[in-house]
Amino acid sequence: MHISVIIPTRNRAQSVKALLDSLEVAACPERVVVEVLVVNNASTDETTELLTSESAKRRRFSLRILEETRLGKAHALNLGLANAGGEVVLIVDDDVTVDQMCLTGHAEAYGETEFVAIQGRVLPGKDTEGQTADPKRMREYNIPIVDYGIEFREIRGLTGTNMSFKREVFERVGFFDPRLGPGTAGFSEDTEFSMRIRKAGFKIGYTPHAIVYHELNPERYGREYYHDMKYRKGVSRSIYRNDPIVFRVVPDLVANCIRYCLYRLLGKTAKAYKTEGRIMKYWGYLMGKIQHRPKSKSTA
Repeated sequence: MHISVIIPTRNRAQSVKALLDSLEVAACPERVVVEVLVVNNASTDETTELLTSESAKRRRFSLRILEETRLGKAHALNLGLANAGGEVVLIVDDDVTVDQMCLTGHAEAYGETEFVAIQGRVLPGKDTEGQTADPKRMREYNIPIVDYGIEFREIRGLTGTNMSFKREVFERVGFFDPRLGPGTAGFSEDTEFSMRIRKAGFKIGYTPHAIVYHELNPERYGREYYHDMKYRKGVSRSIYRNDPIVFRVVPDLVANCIRYCLYRLLGKTAKAYKTEGRIMKYWGYLMGKIQHRPKSKSTA
């Protein structure tokens, strides 16, 4: 098996270095060839210099540095896909480190299941001071956590933080939608890609054996970032979905506003917090539809 690991990155020099260091010590099954493609997406920090230095080192796996000047994670992913030689493509975000068995977990999942796209686990990592996550503060960290248990199972969608798929999937469904994802709409390039995978008749699976650890970044902590994240998810959703505004989106928005008030009155802070996110997502969807609505043609 030949695996191409694609890492899109922008302005996270130290994070991507930690990821490359973790890949360097990751276990790899015999007869599995790994290539690593880092796509530098118009970074303005020291990322370019760091990647130049990293590419000059002697490494276990071949490392290629690609430059994508068009801003957006989807553009970076698409450039990586266009240059990937593997029969399996593994995509990991630049703010994670891989578990020692991550590569093995993805590779073995294709031999042990019938899935052609695999979602790995995403668990909390460490903060900038090397401290692990506080279980009581999990919602504050605003990181994606993916954990469906300890067994293989079929799932509906992929989270781009730690996902892989066979080349035949990419050849059938095409590239990622460049309107979506970080750097453009903000989110959902992986969700929309998953929808096309299912529409093409493929099955998506989950493996508990391929783990990455998401860094805890203080810049993402708290309610303000949470609101902004949910709002941008709503805006992103408005680009690739056409949910009925009058009969679904507005009623759901109103219903969640009512729920929020009730939860606050009853002192159910955790439920109120989650409901805030739903409100922001529906509001983002509405604003996105207004922003992207077709302009009427002027008449002569």
